Amino acid sequence: MSTIVAGHFQLQDEIDRARHELVRAGFPDDRICAFFLNQPGQHDQTAIGGDRLQSPGAKETPRGVLEGAAAGGAVGVAVGAATAFVTGPAGPIVGGLVGAHVGSLFSLSKMKEAGEKEEGSNANRYEPRKSGMLIAVAADQPDQEARAIEVLRGLGSHHIERAQGTIEGGDWTDFDPLSLPVLVQ
Repeated sequence: MSTIVAGHFQLQDEIDRARHELVRAGFPDDRICAFFLNQPGQHDQTAIGGDRLQSPGAKETPRGVLEGAAAGGAVGVAVGAATAFVTGPAGPIVGGLVGAHVGSLFSLSKMKEAGEKEEGSNANRYEPRKSGMLIAVAADQPDQEARAIEVLRGLGSHHIERAQGTIEGGDWTDFDPLSLPVLVQ
């Protein structure tokens, strides 16, 4: 495993120039990888598409939905039974609507952490990688890392990040588009 330095660009011409400059700076071409990074949610990591089966901030959703449905159903039955003599056949409909509303409120209260503000948790609040062209280079020595950062910065890379991984034959074999980028300052 190597330290990988990656720079983000928007145009293929910028990537071609960056590859040329990295080779000129002494990096072997087979230790350089360039590819287009899709926007978040479009990495096709699951069988049905997308990046995750469940949003990180929705870890309590299945339990909340079940509890909400149970509470809503109980309230709906009670309201429907209580109003049946007044509302007649509309009683179950009114009960169902009231039950669905109460159940959704109960479900919402269960999906957030105790003491958490209404806006939700911080689980979804991180800066994912931006889409665009990415060029990465394996830097096995500390001086190579500094040199790669200098080259990418000099070429106007939008973001430069550091990661651990393996680039073999021009392919970043263990790249994870969902990992949090560690930006170089």
